[in-house]
Amino acid sequence: MTPPAPSHTPTQIHPLVFGYGFANDGTPTPLSWEDVTSGKLAEFRRYWLHLNRLSEAAQEWLSNSSGVDELAADALLQEDTRPRAVRHGKGFLINLRGMNLNEGEAREDMLALRMWASETSLITLRAKRIQAARDVEASMREGDVPNSTGGLVASLAEALTNRMEPEIAQFDEQADEFEDQLLDADNRLPRSALSEFRRRVLQVRRYIMPQRDALAQLVREGAQAGLFSDYDMMYLRESADRVTRLSEELETIRDRSTVLQEQVIEARGEIMNQRLFVLSILSAVFLPISFVTGLFGVNIGGMPGVHSPTAFAILVGALAAATLLMLAIFRWRRWI
Repeated sequence: MTPPAPSHTPTQIHPLVFGYGFANDGTPTPLSWEDVTSGKLAEFRRYWLHLNRLSEAAQEWLSNSSGVDELAADALLQEDTRPRAVRHGKGFLINLRGMNLNEGEAREDMLALRMWASETSLITLRAKRIQAARDVEASMREGDVPNSTGGLVASLAEALTNRMEPEIAQFDEQADEFEDQLLDADNRLPRSALSEFRRRVLQVRRYIMPQRDALAQLVREGAQAGLFSDYDMMYLRESADRVTRLSEELETIRDRSTVLQEQVIEARGEIMNQRLFVLSILSAVFLPISFVTGLFGVNIGGMPGVHSPTAFAILVGALAAATLLMLAIFRWRRWI
């Protein structure tokens, strides 16, 4: 029997996902964790470290050796966050969210990217793989290197938005599909489909709305802090505008899903009412028949036609005539 694989503990997780030091001319040099802990960071004009927040080594370095003050370090390491951008001393404490594009996981479970940005350093932390950070790293490898820490932050914000747009576009397409299915009388939505769709939309909206405010705050304070150049601010404003547009699209999708849910409820209520109406008509038609048959079934003396061979045929004919008369009255009253 194969023994179970050992579980991963924070001490087994490598602290450095990737890191780069930037020379005076902006040339990036890949860094190892040994470079970080040995003090080699001081040789570079600025650096970017992308750390795994679950690593105890990364947590210890951030708290004790990174130069980040205790308040900012605690904010970067806390378990639950919401998107925000706060100026803190000579740097910025930034929390943004990105789509969860990891295989086998729900897209709407948005992942946190925490940042400490100063003139000489950018420290980013994540718990799970965030594809947007890899996108920026890939661009740097191809020679597109931001010339400041603010440029890196702007690139990350743009990459997060780039990854977000197609996922929200899929929400819009799915809402269109639901509308088409509701218009098709032969096609019925599964009972839980719209509820699950609304849950996913609301889960993404929960982070998109504060992310819009965080980027707007960063745009307002970034230029004053001197961390962002005019070129960086242009990219930040563009990202903030795109996130605002995405938040508005999510609002529209949420409203559409609410209307669709109401239409589904109305359609099911109409079907139920039609069925109850048919049952009511049937009950009304058979009510006199039930009354007459119950009356003639009391089995006491004096019942007419007991000894007549034609009495049963007459009774059946009378009941049939009464049924046809009631149906004619219902038709005349337009009840059926």
